[in-house]
Amino acid sequence: MSPRPQPGREFVLTLSCPDSAGLVHAVSGFLVRNSGNILESQQFDDRLQGRFFMRVHFDVSDPNADLETLRYRFGPVAEAYRISWKLWDASTPTRTLIMVSKFGHCLNDLLFRRRTGALNIEIPAIVSNHRDFEGLAETYGIPFHHIPVTRETKPEAEARLLELVGELDVDLVVLARYMQVLSDDLCKQLEGRAINIHHSFLPSFKGARPYVQAYDRGVKLVGATAHYVTSDLDEGQIIEQDVVRVDHSLDPGELVTVGRDVEAQVLAHAVKWHSESRVMVDGNRTVVFR
Repeated sequence: MSPRPQPGREFVLTLSCPDSAGLVHAVSGFLVRNSGNILESQQFDDRLQGRFFMRVHFDVSDPNADLETLRYRFGPVAEAYRISWKLWDASTPTRTLIMVSKFGHCLNDLLFRRRTGALNIEIPAIVSNHRDFEGLAETYGIPFHHIPVTRETKPEAEARLLELVGELDVDLVVLARYMQVLSDDLCKQLEGRAINIHHSFLPSFKGARPYVQAYDRGVKLVGATAHYVTSDLDEGQIIEQDVVRVDHSLDPGELVTVGRDVEAQVLAHAVKWHSESRVMVDGNRTVVFR
């Protein structure tokens, strides 16, 4: 496991802009002027769209080069090249609210990875429309909020969720098999900071028993997709996908077990990469600097 970033000394800069000559030189020059030393640098030139993407993880030796100072000093560079950018302290954990219903494999996996230090996130709350995992949340010392959802109470439930997001200063909402469709308005308010996970049988096998449908059709691949939440159901920008090969010997229950393992791993990757500022939205696609 990589060493923890040094608070106040290590930073991550992500940027996107129209492609033009001198961009890398401008960024590296900014770092040199501010005692910056590059620890990791990745870039992507989207030639079809004429856009440039970059992620730089760096440290600084000047004790006066704090986060706000660096942000102020990068402003003129960004203006000169029409750069959209973010600059963060690399050590700051992403405050992540997790939502779950009755399937707890993804929730349990995220909690374990957080406890072992594999994810640089804080989890200020777990929200569920059922009470099944209230005990699990208590085991990890995380506040559990039971927010029941019916057709009649959905607006109030979503309003309460947004209250929590604001009160707890939440950076990211993770739908860890939360089996409720979010309203268009809520999707817009969480745009770019909500991640969902689902099996990759969609759109072929919809409904409550997709693995039975997959078994009946004799599928040979079981997979999962993690994506940003948008008002287009299950069609947000994809962050990560994976598949596992299966065969005729597995019954529907065994396919479910395989699927849950893939879902947990794919969601963990998506949360990790988002929390490390490795994911950049590019229209309907993402640029992921792994």
